[in-house]
Amino acid sequence: MTEGPPGECSSTAWTRAQAAAVRRTADNVTPTIQPPETDPADGVHVWDTWLLRDRHGTVATVDGWRVLFSLTAPAESMPGKRHDIAEIRYFYSADGREWHDGGTVFDGDAYGQRQWAGCALYDDGDLYVYYTAAGDESASELTYTQRIAVGHGGTVTATTAGVDIDGPWEQEILLEPDGDWYETEAQSRGMIYTFRDPWFFEDPATGRTHLLFEANTPVPPGSAACGGDAAQQEFNGAVGVAVSPSGDPLEWELRPPLLDAVCVNQELERPHVIYRDDRYYLFVSSHMHTFAPGLTGYDGLYGFVADTLEGPYRPLNGSGLVVTNPANAPFQAYSWMAFPHDDEVLVQSFCNYRDFAGDSLDEVADLSVSEQRRRFGGTLGPTVRLGVDGDQTTIRGTLTHWHIPTPGEGLPTAEGVSVPEAAALEGHEPSSPLGYITGGGYAQNGSSD
Repeated sequence: MTEGPPGECSSTAWTRAQAAAVRRTADNVTPTIQPPETDPADGVHVWDTWLLRDRHGTVATVDGWRVLFSLTAPAESMPGKRHDIAEIRYFYSADGREWHDGGTVFDGDAYGQRQWAGCALYDDGDLYVYYTAAGDESASELTYTQRIAVGHGGTVTATTAGVDIDGPWEQEILLEPDGDWYETEAQSRGMIYTFRDPWFFEDPATGRTHLLFEANTPVPPGSAACGGDAAQQEFNGAVGVAVSPSGDPLEWELRPPLLDAVCVNQELERPHVIYRDDRYYLFVSSHMHTFAPGLTGYDGLYGFVADTLEGPYRPLNGSGLVVTNPANAPFQAYSWMAFPHDDEVLVQSFCNYRDFAGDSLDEVADLSVSEQRRRFGGTLGPTVRLGVDGDQTTIRGTLTHWHIPTPGEGLPTAEGVSVPEAAALEGHEPSSPLGYITGGGYAQNGSSD
């Protein structure tokens, strides 16, 4: 535990020593992704995605349909500009394989100049769509203000033909950074500040209701943090939390962060928790370029485990790295979201830039327009199967693109153990006898996708 911002705050720190142990191994590297045979959303770019869940964290089923929400932009837009025009769209499926495009969720009435990631709660028939209100809707130019908002009052109607989500919506701003526990835009320096990605969680052990989010810990100029190293101090990511004393999904009070990465990493994106075996598994996504100077990390899913939601947290696998891309395709997937299924944890993500092995995503801008479009996936990737045993995780294989198994759906037996190619692991050997599963364990239909 380390002292946090002024006040009674005390949060777990992800330390430089822990992050320095980040390595690709056979237990955390996914296979190279190929485009799907068919894309249910070929008219739009699809990236950050979340499933409709109930108050207890279970993936909701609405009269036999599963529903997921995604950030989307028109497919004709440049991939690198999609964040400037993002809006939330929904898809629905009866079998977890064939998904149908339901259209946009809000009809231009949401807060912000565009909407970034969030979550969706289906609570006794009431729908709450939490999101990041990105940009000041009253500004004439694009801004990067970030507030946590919700749309509620909309309806979900399911028939044998599909699912309709309709307004009218009541939109509310729920949370803004306070400047003490959570950095404001005015306090930020260096990389852009964050206050986004709300995620609803009701603790099954205590019954308390929480909203997690991504934020930054204030580090004033001249601070002793990071040994006074000003460059490292610019990397100050945090997992924030608010509580609802009454359990009301619309009433929230800020609390100290659960985790901070001061001196380590600037972005702990899309935080979410799985409660399993009386433990709390906290997951975040992060980029290669958001690690502080002197540290080497990857675009990947990072995880931490604790015995209570408040912590203290221990990094999974010693370093925190749970899932990452192969070295020969380091940016092929991003924005991982984990959810439980039987005795495994499944992880979905989106296809980012495939067939691209540059040192930084900034190099994508040097490619021709046609090459940028060709290499960008803009669709959901294969679902990763993750084995979790205490503080350790292991990739067991993958399912196909867009495959979100239905309740009770069995998964194939993992077969055909082999070690990934050296290019994928940068010379690192498997860290367990299991090695790296290929063949029948990858896809329910037997293909390797």
